[in-house]
Amino acid sequence: MAAWSFLAPFLIIQGIFFVYAAVRAVYFSFTDYNMFNEAAFVGLQNYADLFREANFLYALRNTVAFSLIVTTVQTILALILASILNRKMKGIGFFRAAFYLPSIASSVVITVIFLWLFQRRGFINYIAGTILSLGPSLFTLAFFFFIIQSLTVLIERKKGFPIRFFDAPTGVLSFFLASGIAVLGTMTGIIDPGPSVDIDFVWLQTRQTVLGVPVPLIAIMIQNTFTTIPTLMLIFLAGLQDVPVSYYEAASIDGAGPVRQFFSITVPAIRPVLFLVTTMGLIGTLQMFDQVAIFGDAVPQESVITLAYFVYDRMFPGAQLPEVGLASAAAMFLALFTLTAVLIQRIVIKDRGDV
Repeated sequence: MAAWSFLAPFLIIQGIFFVYAAVRAVYFSFTDYNMFNEAAFVGLQNYADLFREANFLYALRNTVAFSLIVTTVQTILALILASILNRKMKGIGFFRAAFYLPSIASSVVITVIFLWLFQRRGFINYIAGTILSLGPSLFTLAFFFFIIQSLTVLIERKKGFPIRFFDAPTGVLSFFLASGIAVLGTMTGIIDPGPSVDIDFVWLQTRQTVLGVPVPLIAIMIQNTFTTIPTLMLIFLAGLQDVPVSYYEAASIDGAGPVRQFFSITVPAIRPVLFLVTTMGLIGTLQMFDQVAIFGDAVPQESVITLAYFVYDRMFPGAQLPEVGLASAAAMFLALFTLTAVLIQRIVIKDRGDV
């Protein structure tokens, strides 16, 4: 009885805000209802009307593309980043905290910042133009980075530290030192920068596509990946720390290198974590809403609209009457689509480790 008493508040909240709401949504999806009329049963008409709606088809295309690309990219990058940070090295705690910082900020704040970055005269185009115009300086940076990093690795190895060339802490330090040399050489005139390049690429107010994906949606993909990688990295890092070190030691004795160890030991051992991260990524990307809402009129709606935003747009259409039946049908479609995607993903990625 005591257990039910503790569970009662949670069950009541779930019953009101989830179960009741879901049942009502299922009911309204079979009706013609706008909140000001009597709900009239129309059968599967709303579901049929969905596929006659141009915006729904745009939303379906954008949602599938966004989910597939972002889930894949953020999972791979988060796993690589977690593997790099899963090392016992000097200053590793600082880098773990620094890489996690983007997840702390509000999604609204990050979206507004990226909205500014992707303007035609924004920071992204400026950086791209600067990189293209600084060919000699970048070559100098790469050259000195290689020299400094190689010397650092040799010195640290002589001290007995198991360091590799691409380890994050020493790599960042070498990058900053090499950058300082390149900047100093450019400012003093020793290095002659190339001609100025003005990039005027339109990220937002355009309907252009790249491989079938709208350019404004690509901008949102970049922003979403940037903010979600740190959280997924933290989950991967927790999973990696549970993999016994003896596995890697035995593999090293057998002659397996870092890449072979990664694919033969790390990936199979953290398969349950990989399943969790992929599931979270799929559900999160299929329900993406806030970035589209914040971008608003800054982008063509058909280029970024998603299924979640389509539901909102039909439910709260501004000065028009809400299409509750159509919105409910779209919500049910999104729920079933998400469930199907997760089930397929579960077949592809096993939720049990193989090591």
